[in-house]
Amino acid sequence: MTVPGRRSSTFSRLLRHGFTDPSAAERLLDLPELAALRDDPVLLDALGATADPDLALRGLVRLAEAQPGTERGTFTTTLLSAKPFRDRLLGVLGASEALADHLVRHPKDWETLVTYEAVDLHPGVTEFEHGLAEATDPVALRVAYRRCLLGIAARDVCGTTDVAQTAAELADLATATLRAALALARAAEPADAAQCRLSVIAMGKCGGHELNYVSDVDVIFVGEPAEGADEAKALQAATRLASHLMRICSETTVEGTIWPVDANLRPEGRNGPLVRTLSSHLAYYQRWAKTWEFQALLKARPVAGDPELGSAYVDAVSPMVWQAAERENFVTDVQAMRRRVVDNIPVDRVDRELKLGPGGLRDVEFAVQLLQLVHGRSDATLHSGSTLDALAALAAGGYVGRADAAQLDEAYRFLRAMEHRIQLYRLRRTHLVPEGEEDLRRLGRSLGLRTDPVAALNKEWKRHASVVRRLHEKLFYRPLLDAVAQLAPGETRLSTKAAGQRLEALGYADPAAALRHLEALASGVSRKAAIQRTLLPVLLGWFADSADPDAGLLGFRRVSDALGKTPWYLRLLRDEGAAAENLARVLSAGRLAPDLLLRAPEAVAILGDPEGLKPRGRDHLEQEVLAAVGRADDAEQAVAAARGVRRRELFRTAAADLIDSYGTEDSPRTSDPGALVDRVGEAVTDLNAATIAGALRAAVRAEWGDELPTRFAVIGMGRFGGHELGYGSDADVLFVHEPREGVDEQEAARAAARVVTEMRRLLQVPTTDPPLLIDADLRPEGRSGPLVRTLASYGAYYRRWSLTWESQALLRAAPIAGDPDLGRRFIELIDPLRYPAEGLGEDAVREIRRLKARMESERLPRGADPTLHAKLGRGGLSDVEWTVQLLQMRHGWAEPGLRTTRTRAALFAAHAAGLIPTEEAQTLDEAWVLATRVRNAVMLVRGRPGDTFPSEPRELAAVGRYLGYAPGHVGEMVDDYRRITRRARAVVDELFYGA
Repeated sequence: MTVPGRRSSTFSRLLRHGFTDPSAAERLLDLPELAALRDDPVLLDALGATADPDLALRGLVRLAEAQPGTERGTFTTTLLSAKPFRDRLLGVLGASEALADHLVRHPKDWETLVTYEAVDLHPGVTEFEHGLAEATDPVALRVAYRRCLLGIAARDVCGTTDVAQTAAELADLATATLRAALALARAAEPADAAQCRLSVIAMGKCGGHELNYVSDVDVIFVGEPAEGADEAKALQAATRLASHLMRICSETTVEGTIWPVDANLRPEGRNGPLVRTLSSHLAYYQRWAKTWEFQALLKARPVAGDPELGSAYVDAVSPMVWQAAERENFVTDVQAMRRRVVDNIPVDRVDRELKLGPGGLRDVEFAVQLLQLVHGRSDATLHSGSTLDALAALAAGGYVGRADAAQLDEAYRFLRAMEHRIQLYRLRRTHLVPEGEEDLRRLGRSLGLRTDPVAALNKEWKRHASVVRRLHEKLFYRPLLDAVAQLAPGETRLSTKAAGQRLEALGYADPAAALRHLEALASGVSRKAAIQRTLLPVLLGWFADSADPDAGLLGFRRVSDALGKTPWYLRLLRDEGAAAENLARVLSAGRLAPDLLLRAPEAVAILGDPEGLKPRGRDHLEQEVLAAVGRADDAEQAVAAARGVRRRELFRTAAADLIDSYGTEDSPRTSDPGALVDRVGEAVTDLNAATIAGALRAAVRAEWGDELPTRFAVIGMGRFGGHELGYGSDADVLFVHEPREGVDEQEAARAAARVVTEMRRLLQVPTTDPPLLIDADLRPEGRSGPLVRTLASYGAYYRRWSLTWESQALLRAAPIAGDPDLGRRFIELIDPLRYPAEGLGEDAVREIRRLKARMESERLPRGADPTLHAKLGRGGLSDVEWTVQLLQMRHGWAEPGLRTTRTRAALFAAHAAGLIPTEEAQTLDEAWVLATRVRNAVMLVRGRPGDTFPSEPRELAAVGRYLGYAPGHVGEMVDDYRRITRRARAVVDELFYGA
C-alpha cells in the first residue's frame, strides 16, 4: 500500500524508464489484460528502450485486448519468453501508432514478428512476393503489404538493418507489390493481358532502391503488342492494365491505401499517353526531352511486367542519360530545377522541411546526380541509382574527397533516418520535422538520443544540415583544388580532363584557363596557398552561381596577385563572413565594379566592413575631397586625389547595388527596386558633386589663391540636378558667375571662363581613374553660347529669348557646387519660368508635344528596337519624364509638392494632388524604375553606358541576374520589360498626348 502523499515505487521506476505520464502508465499496467505481464521485471526495461514508452504501453494494452480469449495466453507467454520478439514488437508499438492500429485490426499478425531465421533478417523481393502471394484482391493486398511492412519496421527500429538497408527493403517490397497488383489487374482483364506486353519501370526513390516508408512510387509504363496483335489495340489494353494497377495501389479501401503510383515522369508528363511503345519513348527522348528528364532516368529500373521489354528500355535510354551533360544549358537547367523546388516551399515551412529545404536531402541527391551525369560519361562505376552507392563510387574514383564523402554519407543517413521515423509514426507522407515537444522527444529517442532527446535532436539535425549546406563546396569545388594543388600523395585525384569536364559543367566557358588560375592561386606549401585552398572551394561556387564564372575567377586572381603580400587581405576573406561572398558577387557580375576595384585593390576592405557598403553623404564626401585638395602640391595632383575618392565611392555604390540585387546567403536580395534606384542616383550625384567641388577649389587655388574675382556657382541639370545619375551618366551643368564688388566685368568674365576650362580639363586628364565628363549644352544658345554667364545675363536671356523647352529643362536645375547664395538666387530667378503662374498655355503645351513627337522620330538610333530602348523607346525614361514634367509646368504654380527636381517625387506628388490615378502612377513609376535599372545594369555588366539590352548571351544573362531573373529566364525578362513599358506608354498617350 502506498502512503498518502508519497509516490509509489512503480511511479518512480516508470519515470526512470522514460515514461512521461507515469500515472496513466500505472493504471494501464493494473488492467487485467496485462495481469500476466505486470510483474515481469524485464517488461519495463523493454518498454523503456522504445522511442515512446507511453505509446508502446498503450499499443500493448490495445493488442492484448484484441486477442481472442484463447490466444491471449499464447501472446503473453511468447512476449515474456522471447526477447527478440519482445524487442521487435514493443519497438514497433513505441514508434508507430499506425502499425499498432494494424495489429489491433489483425491481432494474429504479431506472429510474423516471432520467427527469427536468417532469411528474416534481410528479405528480398522473392521473400516479399511470398508474403503477398495469398492476396487475391486489393483489400487483401493492403493487409499483406502492412504485414510485410511490420517486419521491415521491426528490423529498422531494433537496429537489425541500417537506414540504407531499410530503404532497400522498402523498395523491394514496393517491387513485389507492383508485381502483385499487375497480377491482379491481369487476372481481372485476361483479354487485355493477352494482347500486350507491359513493363513497369520504377523511377525516383523506388528505382534507386532507396524508398521511404510513405512515398509516391514513381513509374513509367512501356508497352508493346503481343505477337500478332494490333499495336493501337494493344496500347489501349496496356493502358487499361496500367490504370488498373495504379488504382489497386492508390485507392482507399477499408484497409486504407498502399501508396499513390505516380506516372508523371513519363514523356509529356500528365499530358502524355500513360503507356508508350519503346520506339515512341526513344523518339521523345531524342527530340523533346529536357535535362531534368534525363536526370530522372538515372534511377530507371525495370521492376514488374515483361522483363525483356524492361531491360530493352533501360538499355536504350541509358546512353542518352550519360550524354545529358553535353547538352546545351545543362547546368543552368539543373540549378533552375533546384531553385524552383526551394522557391515553392511555403516560407513558414522552410526551416522544418527535411527533404526540400536548404541543407536537406534533395540537396545531396541533386548534387550527387549532377556529378554522376558529368563524370559518368567516361566512368561506368558511377552508374548507380542509389545516392549512397553513387557517393561511395564518386569517392573511390577521386571525384570527391574521401573525408568529405564520409561526412556527407553520415549526414544523409541521419536525415533519411529522421525522415523514416517521422513517416513511420502515422504512416503519412511528410517531410516536415514536427514542432510538438512530445513528437520531437519520440523522434530523438528513436534515433538513440536518450539524454535530453529534444535538444540533442535539434543539435544533431543542425549539425548535419550545416554539412549538407556546404556540400557544393565539398563535392564540386574542393576536388578541383586537389587536382591542381599537388599536395600529399596517396589521395586519388581528379584528372585534368575530369576537372575540365566538371568546370565546364559548372558553367566555366574556358576550363583550361580556370585550371591555370586555380594552380597559380592554390599550389605550393606557403601559408598564402593554404588559405587560398580553404577559400577557393567556396568562392568557386559563388562564381558558378553568376552569369560569368570565368570573369569572377580571373578577377579574383588579379586582386589576389595585387594584394597577395598584404597581410590583411586573405585574413579579411577568411575571417569576415560576408567579405568573401561579397567579393565573389562583385567580381563575377560584370566589368565595371572589378575594373574600379583593380585600379585600387585595397578598396576590397570595404566589402568586409558591415558599414562599408553604406553610401557616404555629400557633406562627408565634400569634406574629404576638399581636405585632399588642400594637401596637394598642384591642381592636377589635387584633382587626381578627388577623382581617386570618386573612384572608391563609385566602387562602394556599385558593390552595394550588386550585392543587394543578387542577395547573399545571409541576406535575401532587396525586394524594392525603386529603393535601389534612388540609392544609386543619390550616391552617384553626391560623389560627382563633391568631385566637381574639389575641381573648382583646385582650379581657383592654382591661379587666384583663396578667392576668385567673381562669385561662381555650378548648377546641376538633367539627371544630375534630379539626383538620378546612373553609373554611366555625364554631368549636365550650367555655370553662373557674378563679379565681386569693384571687379571689372570683363576681368570677372575671363576669370570665370578660365575656371570652367580648367575644371573640365582636370576632370578629363587621362589617369587610372574614370573621367567625369562635364556637359554644358543645356545653357542658353546651346553650343553657340558662352560657357558661363552672369546671373544678370541669364535673367536677360530668359526674359527675352527663352523657349518652352528651356523652361522645361530648368525643371531639373539645382545648385551642386560653388557659391551657395549665388546658386539660391539663380533658382529664384528661374522658378517663375519653370512653374509659370496659372500654368502653361495651350500653345506651350502643343509645342512641348510637338517637340516630343519629333524627338521620338528623329533621335532614336537607327536600327534600335523602339520597344527595348530604355531612354527613348516606348514607355521608357523619356516618356515618363516628359509626362511628369508637363504636369509640373501646368500645375507646379498651385501644388508645392510638384516643385521638385526628382521624377519619382514629382510623380508621387501628382498622385497625391489627384492629378494621376493610383494605377496609372504605379504603372509609370514601375516603368521608370525598370528602365533606369536596365541602364545601370548595362553599365555594370559591360563597363560602358548603353540604353538597350546587350546582344551577347553572357552579358544579357548578367543583366537578367541583376534584375532578379534566374538563369535561363532572359526571355521572360525581355517580355516583362516590353509588357511593363507598353502599359506605361498607354498612360503616356492618355496623360501627355491627351489621346
